Amino acid sequence: MATVNKDLPIPLYHQLKCALMASIDSGQWQPGQQLPTEDKLAENFGVSKITVRQALHDLVDLGYVRRERGRGTFVSKPKFDQGPRELMSFTQEMQRHHLTAGSRVIDCSTLEADQRVAEALQLRPGDPVFVLKRLRVADGEPMGIQTAHIPQAMVPGLAADSLENISLYEIIQIRYGLQPAKARETYFAIPAEAATAELLDIPTGWPVFSVERVTYLSTGKPFEYVQSMMRGDRYNIILELIANRVPQATREGGTQ
Repeated sequence: MATVNKDLPIPLYHQLKCALMASIDSGQWQPGQQLPTEDKLAENFGVSKITVRQALHDLVDLGYVRRERGRGTFVSKPKFDQGPRELMSFTQEMQRHHLTAGSRVIDCSTLEADQRVAEALQLRPGDPVFVLKRLRVADGEPMGIQTAHIPQAMVPGLAADSLENISLYEIIQIRYGLQPAKARETYFAIPAEAATAELLDIPTGWPVFSVERVTYLSTGKPFEYVQSMMRGDRYNIILELIANRVPQATREGGTQ
């Protein structure tokens, strides 16, 4: 295990943080494993409990560990990066991470579109929509709750099918010829309400991403509106930012 050196002009909490990160990155501590107590860490590294607490606080912010009230500190599981990427289903996304995707149907029905759903799908309020609400899991662990809305006219008879542990995109492509071409997602960070927390097996108030997605056909017509609650401790949002190009100066010193 890495150590700290009190003779270095580097804050002890930072040295301890780096030492703990190295232990996690090397696999010495596995995801889900409980770290030693603050007292034990202070003893092992020869530092104060205040130093230990500052190091652990920074590791929580970095997503390396999570702290559970009354239980202790645990190594966090790896997060999934969300950002500019290929449009894919949850099943395909989990396969990309070498995980087995699964789902449990919470609701499958035909309802009248409310104002928000109607606007997203370019329908009239009250038009029938197929609604599928599922708990999505990866290797048996709850990852999120997804509620998909599709115009009923596009998927007649779909509500009668068993939709446990299948890819919705796969079945609508094969049966109805609906091929997703692009999608737009919006993310909000919110605390989990009690019902959501129970389904996701997280504490009430735990951070989750509230996600809205509209998926379009190649014609530009929207065919799916999805509302999701995804675990904030399992996802990162990655954005790639590109600077605007500054116009080159002309020979006379002006701009082009």
